[in-house]
Amino acid sequence: MRINPQRLSLEEEAVLAATRRWLERAVIGLQLCPFAKAVHVKKQIRYVVSAAQTTEELLADLIAELRTLQAADAAAIDTTLLVHPHVLDDFLDYNDFLELADAAVADEGLEGEIQLASFHPQYQFTGSRPEDIENYSNRSPYPTLHLLREASIERAVAAYPDASEIFERNMETLRRLGHDGWRRLLAGE
Repeated sequence: MRINPQRLSLEEEAVLAATRRWLERAVIGLQLCPFAKAVHVKKQIRYVVSAAQTTEELLADLIAELRTLQAADAAAIDTTLLVHPHVLDDFLDYNDFLELADAAVADEGLEGEIQLASFHPQYQFTGSRPEDIENYSNRSPYPTLHLLREASIERAVAAYPDASEIFERNMETLRRLGHDGWRRLLAGE
């Protein structure tokens, strides 16, 4: 696991701890992303807590992380979780920001090389109700932008049988787990 090199405050340590717990217990533990375990075990995930208070500051942090990921050896940093606890708490605002984030990928000339995945504490799929358990497949403790190398995704999908069925399997897993099961999972019960 890679963490931004500056000394972390207690708040940043708490944010990272919650993010790691979510990744280990939900994303990997429930196999919501069957590709996450390998990069986690190999310590190829870069965790960055943004101090951004505005979307402009977050966009600058995103661009810096896009450049860092692109320049890094994939064996050292294969993916980045950019956690931003102080900006875009509202999911609709976050969702609107994703257009700017995708534009930044294009502006940096990284289309086809890096893509973004989105996670948010209030994540809601189009056509779902806020309380639907299926939304939890993309619910993280804090708003998070996930920067992924497309080459890594392609290799993982090629090696994983029935990758197209991951979404439906996740929905079924979450329905079986339910809200109480989700709470217990993250609490470590």
